Amino acid sequence: MTISGPRPALGPALATLRDQISRLEGHAIRRRAVLPFGVDEIDRHLPGGGLVCGALHEVSGGNSDAVHAAAAGQFSAGIVARMRGRVLWIVTGQDLFAPALRQAGLSGRRLICAQAGSDADVLACFEEGLRYGGLGAVVGEVGRLSMMASRRLQLAAEKSGTMGIAIRRCRYPPEMADFGQPVASVTRWRVSVRPSAVLPVPGVGRSRWRLELMRVRSGEPAVFEVEACDDRGRLASCRLALSAALADGPAQEATGFRSARA
Repeated sequence: MTISGPRPALGPALATLRDQISRLEGHAIRRRAVLPFGVDEIDRHLPGGGLVCGALHEVSGGNSDAVHAAAAGQFSAGIVARMRGRVLWIVTGQDLFAPALRQAGLSGRRLICAQAGSDADVLACFEEGLRYGGLGAVVGEVGRLSMMASRRLQLAAEKSGTMGIAIRRCRYPPEMADFGQPVASVTRWRVSVRPSAVLPVPGVGRSRWRLELMRVRSGEPAVFEVEACDDRGRLASCRLALSAALADGPAQEATGFRSARA
């Protein structure tokens, strides 16, 4: 027997369930505002063509930068420099170097710096900043980030539409292993310093980074060679590396790299 006529409206409980399933599958991410890097090789690896604004993102430094996070900090500064509004930057130490942030395009007039006594205090301030909804972005420097804490930050970012960036600073050896643990961030990046660009005259050229997209929800990992942020927070592509799964494998030498312009 076939029943004709209009379909009944979904009940509130069923509509809520479908929305939750859509978020888990990553479809909600594609509908939110994104911030493109302006480098095709990077943007096409990100669902929606850029970093989701109302979401939590993780950044860590590679090698020695895992401790001082200089390159990771500049990478993060370049991202938030291209967004509108004030930026809350939360630290536990007193080593935030304003001229380096300015070099990446983040003016001190837009920066609100808060110093917290511990990672727990950073996370509490981080969440409050995201929930406030009146900031362009919130950046927090933490050593450890649990699934529960990251989930709270992600939910706060989704609700307010404010981007959150967690810079993972490994002050102690046990924290280095913690960086690989599952968290609720939408993307996870690792920034390693490479030799600077070669100049036709004696001098130091523009810094270069090995930029690893280690995890992206509803996407695939990748590795990129980029020139560091300019004074407007923009990256420039040096070459496209292989996917993260093959980057250090035997196929790398045979495949090579593909040149590109930003």
